[in-house]
Amino acid sequence: MLADPDCLGNLPRNAAQSLFDPQFWRARGELLAVTGGRGSAWFIESDARHWVLRHYRRGGFIARLSPDGYVWAGEDRVRAFAEWRLLDALAGRGLAVPKPVAARYQRAGLWYRCDLITQRIVDARPLSAALAAGALPESQWRAVGAAIARLHRAGLDHADLNAHNILIEDRGLIDGKGAVSVIDLDRGRLRAPGAWTLRNLRRLRRSLAKISPELPPGRYAEGNWRWLMAGYEA
Repeated sequence: MLADPDCLGNLPRNAAQSLFDPQFWRARGELLAVTGGRGSAWFIESDARHWVLRHYRRGGFIARLSPDGYVWAGEDRVRAFAEWRLLDALAGRGLAVPKPVAARYQRAGLWYRCDLITQRIVDARPLSAALAAGALPESQWRAVGAAIARLHRAGLDHADLNAHNILIEDRGLIDGKGAVSVIDLDRGRLRAPGAWTLRNLRRLRRSLAKISPELPPGRYAEGNWRWLMAGYEA
């Protein structure tokens, strides 16, 4: 297990493996909510903790064979550990990603399953949800672009940059000055500058185009993308 002892605080020492069991948190009255999507994620909420617990799940055809099992290739290749280390490196540089709390794997022969706990970014919602709630001003679009640019300059190649993995602080819906964070860095990595930055941006643009028909009129158009890119290139 990888863990940040400062984040674990006063939890019982024998609770290490229980950290990743939703029933442990439910019994403590700290399991706040369950999120949808391909992965399994739970909010853990108390006075001392604002966490997200995520169980790694597979997508696509392979999920029919094993919904959450991965082929064992050594501890260095465990996906939860890789994401923990990536988040730790970026958060340590003051970049806008969740701080990692703990990660673990459970091996069974040639397969393993894994989990990750991160600090929850409170009072924020995905860009997709923010657009559903209201139109974003130019300043907020520019802030999104600037946040992506900072991560790209740090070398982060995000494997799935989309409108659901960009969080905007709720105040951004009011004054356009909400802080921007990027989440779900599974399969991400640090790289030297290259064409991957354009691939990240194209993926995000496709994501916005995909959700736009489901949004109320005027929430996303090409002009909004130009604002985002203006912030990215500033």
